[in-house]
Amino acid sequence: MARSILAEQHFPAPSLRAALYARVSTAHNGQDPDLQLRELREYATRRGWQIAGEFVDVGVSGSKGSRPELNRLMAAAHTRQIDAVLVWKLDRFGRSLRHLVNGLAELEARGVAFISLSDHLDLTTPAGRLMFQIIGSMAEFERSLIQERVKAGLRNAKAKGKRLGRPTKRPDAGAIARLRGDGSTWNQIAATLGVGRSTLIRLGYKGR
Repeated sequence: MARSILAEQHFPAPSLRAALYARVSTAHNGQDPDLQLRELREYATRRGWQIAGEFVDVGVSGSKGSRPELNRLMAAAHTRQIDAVLVWKLDRFGRSLRHLVNGLAELEARGVAFISLSDHLDLTTPAGRLMFQIIGSMAEFERSLIQERVKAGLRNAKAKGKRLGRPTKRPDAGAIARLRGDGSTWNQIAATLGVGRSTLIRLGYKGR
């Protein structure tokens, strides 16, 4: 009897812990992160989620690889201190398509949901997960285009007779002679001059 009573009881689902992320590239020109945070707070409240933290990067360009508050947010996701990440717009979160996909994949691997309000992207829904797959395909396509452009540029440079790769650092013959006269080994000479032994061999210095 006790077992059947317990089975009929309805326990409330635990409230998700949501992290709010906002970013403005400058504190001037009317940019205010509170404009983003206000809508994010309202959304979290409507869904009955607990706001576990607000992470705000102010005066940080979207092109920068390192953003202190975003780094802190991702660290919280890694340690499962949060269950969802809310952003106002995708470009507030990802600095590029590739960076966005990597970030979303990292959150997904940790079981952390992601919602972008203005883009109507909610990765907790089937439609949102489908959109994530499309974004990932676009990022891969972009990467392939860049690789092809680089290869085409290298082929064009090679056809014009341009030498590819970093220029060889030519060591000073006088310095080699002095070091060799002082009894330095070829390894020591290479380390002193900041070149590799292969460079000395290629330029014909070793063995003289």
